Amino acid sequence: MKVLLIKDVKSLGKAGEVKEVKDGYGKNFLIGKGLALHATNDVLKKYEAQKKREKEIEAEEIAQAKTLAEKLNATKLTIKHKLGANGHLIGSVTNKEISDALEKDFNITIDKKNITVDKKIKAPGIYEIDCKLGHAVHANLKIDIIGE
Repeated sequence: MKVLLIKDVKSLGKAGEVKEVKDGYGKNFLIGKGLALHATNDVLKKYEAQKKREKEIEAEEIAQAKTLAEKLNATKLTIKHKLGANGHLIGSVTNKEISDALEKDFNITIDKKNITVDKKIKAPGIYEIDCKLGHAVHANLKIDIIGE
């Protein structure tokens, strides 16, 4: 009996492989537990079509991430923050503030968890931060911190 593995099976193979197994093992264990499908022509065609669609979607997401990275690399974000008596900021500029300012000023949505600030921003000036956009695409965003 031929089966198409849906999930990795430790002693048999990885997901996506077609393997020849004994009937009882294939029907009772692999298919019964949802680890494999009976490898008919229809099942194989559907599996290949699904993989092709997933690759197309991933390619589209990578293209969108790269265009967003180009846009962010060319963007200079200005954030106003309260100053203390000594010329330093009261508190520090957080990832959430940066994310909210991007949303408000440029209509760009980036989750605050994907914004990496190397050192805490506690003084006015120009800083570069790293933004993770998914699929190993990163962008450098310039931020101008102005005291008020």
